[in-house]
Amino acid sequence: MADNVHELRPRTGGDTEKITINLGYVDLGHIDLLVQDGFYSNRTDFIRTAIRNQVERHADATRQSVARKSLDLGLRHFSRADLEAVRAAGQRLDIRVLGLASIAADVTPELAQATIASISVLGALQASAAVKAALADRTR
Repeated sequence: MADNVHELRPRTGGDTEKITINLGYVDLGHIDLLVQDGFYSNRTDFIRTAIRNQVERHADATRQSVARKSLDLGLRHFSRADLEAVRAAGQRLDIRVLGLASIAADVTPELAQATIASISVLGALQASAAVKAALADRTR
């Protein structure tokens, strides 16, 4: 039966990552009250809004830090062709991303090791388990 199931779209995980937080009962009750009174559609909406408000509150400091640390902001994808071109040029990459760094599924661990000198991601890294393992000693 499973032989005839075909995935129409590859699962990419979207642009979010699930996290777990611990809240006290009173804080959770306050959130539920705000949801119940229609200020937010659900708990997640409240928490997402609170996080965005805090990020915006510190926007100047984070902009300065992003510039100081030379971080790429947002989504940065590295395809096999990108890394093969880096290897052909005899160069190596120092990857610094705030957001999502993704390394294509067809990139081999050997190609990643040959072309990526260091990798620092504040956010999430999407890569095969083998590529992540190959870059473990270069991850900051």
